Amino acid sequence: MTDLFAPFRFAGHELRNRFVMAPMTRARRPDYVPDAETALYYRQRASAGLIVSEGTPVSPEGQGYIHVPGIWSDEQVEGWRLVTDAIHEQGGAIFAQLWHVGRMSHSSLQPDGGAPVSSTTRPARDPKSMAYVLGEDGVPGFAEPSVPRALATEEVSRVVADFARAGRNAQSAGFDGIEVHAANGYLFEQFLNPVLNERTDRYGGSIENRVRLVLETVDALIGVLGKDRVGIRLAPFNRQFDMPVYDDGGETYLHLARELDKREIAYVHLNDNWAAGHSVIDEAFLREFRKAYRGTLILAGAMTLDRARHLVEEGLIDLPAFGQPFISNPDLVERLRQGAALAQPDRATYYGGGSEGYTDYPALEIA
Repeated sequence: MTDLFAPFRFAGHELRNRFVMAPMTRARRPDYVPDAETALYYRQRASAGLIVSEGTPVSPEGQGYIHVPGIWSDEQVEGWRLVTDAIHEQGGAIFAQLWHVGRMSHSSLQPDGGAPVSSTTRPARDPKSMAYVLGEDGVPGFAEPSVPRALATEEVSRVVADFARAGRNAQSAGFDGIEVHAANGYLFEQFLNPVLNERTDRYGGSIENRVRLVLETVDALIGVLGKDRVGIRLAPFNRQFDMPVYDDGGETYLHLARELDKREIAYVHLNDNWAAGHSVIDEAFLREFRKAYRGTLILAGAMTLDRARHLVEEGLIDLPAFGQPFISNPDLVERLRQGAALAQPDRATYYGGGSEGYTDYPALEIA
C-alpha cells in the first residue's frame, strides 16, 4: 500500500508527504500586501507536503475580491517573501497560485471603475456568482458581478504578459513554483467554454482556439521559470459561477491535457467541483486524463483520507489536495496520521476579519 505520509518527489521538488493544501481565498489584507499574520497562517500549515497559496491576482484588473493579496507590486513581493521564508524554515514547499477572475469582478474593483474583462460580454447571473466588494457603508460583502467587456484580440497578449510578470515576481518572492488558476469559472475557463466564448478570432471557435490563451500563458511562464516550476489548476465539467454545460467538455480537457503533457509541466491540479452531492470528475474520466497527461496529477474536492488512499492506490492521482479541513486543522496531516477527530471550520470567518478563524485554530496537542 502506498504510504501517503512518506516523501514524494516530482519535477525536482522533494515533498515531505503527499498531502497538498489547496488554494483558499481568505481576504485578510486590506492593503493587498501579505504581512506577518499571513506568514503565520501559512507557517501553521507547513506540515503539508505542498501548499498552494490563495489565489493571487496578477494585476489590479484580475481582482474580483477585496483584501486579497496580489503579486504585481514590489511591496507585495516583499510581503510574500515573509510567507515563503516561513514555509521554507519549516521544511515545506509552496507554489503561488496566479489568478485573473475575468468577468467575476465588479467595476468598483477595476482600474478607473471600468468593466471587468472576459472572453464575452455575458455576465454571470446565477445566485452564487458574486464578487466581494466594499459596500456603500464601507462594510465588505458580496455583490453581483458587473457586466464584462470582451477583450479585444490585441489585448490578450497583455494578459499573458501580466502572468509572466507575476511569475517573475513569484520567483523573486521565493516561491518554489506557480500554479495557473484556470479553473472555477474564472478568466481562462471563460475562454475554454464555447457557450460563453462566441469569439470569431483566434481565441474562439475550435478547441484548439479556445485553449490557446491557456497555452500561451503556460508557455510564457515556462519561458520565465522553466517547466519544473509551472503547474496549472483545471476544473473539468465545472458549473460554478454560471458556467454552462457544453457537449465537448471532456474532449476539451483531454486535448488540453495532451498539450500540457508535451510541455512536461510540474503538475496538473484538478478541482472536482461537486454538484448536488456528487463528484463531476468520475474515475473513468480520471483514467482518460491520466493517459493524456502522464505527469504528476493532483485532485481536490471533498477529499477524505480513505478516498485519497483509494485514488492513489488505483494510480488515478499522485497527490490528494485538501482545502477546508486545513482551515480549522492547521496540523491536518498529523491528525490524519493519528486518526484524530477533525475540528470543523467556522464558515462565518472564511472571508475578511482578523485572526479569528484564521490563525487561532489550535493544533492537536492543545485542542
